[in-house]
Amino acid sequence: MTKTDIEDLQRQLSGDVEVSAEVREQYSHDTSLFEVVPEAVVFPKDVADVKKLVQWAVTHKVDLPNLSLTARSGGTDMSGGAINDSIIVVFDRYINRIGSVEDNSIWTEPGAYYREFDAKTIADSNQIMPAYPASRELCAVGGMVANNAGGEKSLVYGKVENFVNQLKVILRDGNEYELGPLNEQQLAEKLVQNDFEGELYRQIHKLLDDNYDQIMTAKPKVTKNSTGYKLWDVWDRDAGTFDLSQLMVGAQGTLGLITDINYRLVPKPKHSGVLSGYARDLDHLGELIEVLLDHQPTAIEAFDKHTLKFAFKFFLKFRKSLGWWGLIKLAFSLIPDAFVLLLGTPDLIFIASYDGETHDEINKKLHTLKRDLDVKKWHMTTMLAETEAEADRYWLMRRKSFALLRDNVKGNLHTAPFIDDIVVPPHELMAFWPKLVEVMERYDFLYTIAGHLGDGNFHIIPLMDLSDEHERAKIEPALLEVIKLVKLHGGVISGEHNDGLIRGPFLANIYGDDVFELFKQTKQIFDPDNIFNPHKKTDADWQYSKSMIRSKF
Repeated sequence: MTKTDIEDLQRQLSGDVEVSAEVREQYSHDTSLFEVVPEAVVFPKDVADVKKLVQWAVTHKVDLPNLSLTARSGGTDMSGGAINDSIIVVFDRYINRIGSVEDNSIWTEPGAYYREFDAKTIADSNQIMPAYPASRELCAVGGMVANNAGGEKSLVYGKVENFVNQLKVILRDGNEYELGPLNEQQLAEKLVQNDFEGELYRQIHKLLDDNYDQIMTAKPKVTKNSTGYKLWDVWDRDAGTFDLSQLMVGAQGTLGLITDINYRLVPKPKHSGVLSGYARDLDHLGELIEVLLDHQPTAIEAFDKHTLKFAFKFFLKFRKSLGWWGLIKLAFSLIPDAFVLLLGTPDLIFIASYDGETHDEINKKLHTLKRDLDVKKWHMTTMLAETEAEADRYWLMRRKSFALLRDNVKGNLHTAPFIDDIVVPPHELMAFWPKLVEVMERYDFLYTIAGHLGDGNFHIIPLMDLSDEHERAKIEPALLEVIKLVKLHGGVISGEHNDGLIRGPFLANIYGDDVFELFKQTKQIFDPDNIFNPHKKTDADWQYSKSMIRSKF
C-alpha cells in the first residue's frame, strides 16, 4: 500500500490507522514461532468502522491484490493465526464492550479480555463460560471463538463451540449479519431471499446437502478438534437445525470478521478439590487414564517433569501475578510436594479435579479416587487438595507452564510450538505414546509436555535454536512424522490452538483430498477474493509459512 492508500483509509475511519515501524513490529508476531510484518495496523472505533474497512478492502482489492484483513485481539495465538503481511485489524483497543447477563447468556464484543468478561459474569450472576484456555488471564473472547478454544474444563463442559448461542459477523459485502441456529421454517425463508444473505445460505446448504454423508463421516472421532471448517456441525438433518455460527467458530477469521458474541453461561461451581498424582514412569498410562475417566472428574490435566522443574526454577516469577504475600503462601503450600520429589523426579504429574455444591460431596469423590489409585501400586504417589485454595498451586503451574518456558529460556533456545496441540483418543495413548517419544528423541529435541490427559490432548513444546539452519530444518520432517502418527491413531493435529500458519498447510494430510476440497469450496463461497486472513486454512502454503519462521526473539 502506498502513502496515498493509507491516507485514504484513514479518512474513511473514525479509529486509528498506524504504520510506524514500532507498531508494525509489535503486531508482527503472536506466541507462535512466526514473524510476519504487516503494512498497517488498524484499530476500528466501532462496528461501523469495521464495515467501512471491509468495503474499502473489497473496493481496493483489484489494484492491491495482496490486500487482506486479519483480525486480532489478545495476540496469544500459538499457530500464527493472528499475524499477516497486509492489514491487522485489532479489536481490543475499542471494540471491547461487555453487556449484561440476561438469564444464562451475555453479549460481548470480541476485543474484551476473558479475565474481565469472567469477572463481569461472576459479579452479575455467579455464572461462567467454562471453555477457557490456559491463557485465560491474557486472551480475548474473540480469539477464543476464532480458535474454538478449550481447556481444563472441556472434559465435562466441552469447548467454545458448545457455548456460542449467536454471532454477529461482517461478511465480504461489508454488512453485519446475525448467525445462529435456524429451524426448518427459518432456513426455508433464508433460502428464498433474493439478496447476498440468501445466496450465501443457498450455496452452503447445497454444499452440505450434496456431500452430507461424506461430511458426517469426516468428523474427527475425538472430543476436541480445532482443525479445518466445522461443516459437520452446521446442519443436523435429524433435528432440523441449520447454524452458520458454528462454521465461524474455529474458522480463524478466514470467512468474515466477528463483531459480537452471545455466550451461554453456566453456574459457577461452589467448591472444588484436586487429587494430584506423581507417576514415576508411564508403564501404566493407559490403565491410569481408564481409572481416572471411570471416576468422572471435572478435569484431568497433566504436565511432565521438565515443566515441573521450570516451575520450581523460576518460582519467583509467580510474584508478578500473586504478589509477595501470595508467593509466600504458595511456597508453604508446596512443602508437601517438595518432600514427594525427594523420592525422585516423576515422569508425569497429573491433576484430577472435582467441582460440586458441597465440600463433603467433593471430598468423598477425591478419597474414593485416591483409594482406587493407591491400591494399584503403579510407582505413583497421590496427594489431596480438598479446597479450592489448596488446589490453586497445581493450577498455577499448569496454566503458567508455557509462559514460564517462553519467557525464561536462556541463550539461543526458544519455544517452538509446531506439534503443540495433538489429540488422540485416550484409549490409543498406550500405543501412541512410545512412538511419539521415539520421534522426539530421534530428532534430539529438548521439550516439555503439558495437556489435557482426559481428552488425549497434549501440548508438546520443543526448545530450539531457530537461528541454526540445522535446527530449523528439523521442523518439517518431524511435523510430518507426527501428523502421520496422529492420523494412524485416529487423532487430529489440533484440539485447541487451530491451524494457522503451522498446521494449515497439512490439512489435506489429515482429512484427505476430497474433504479438503469441500473446505476450499467453503472458503470460496464466503471469501472468493481471499480478503479475510489469507495463508491460513485452505490457503495455507508451507513454503510461505517456512519463510516466516523467526530466527531471532
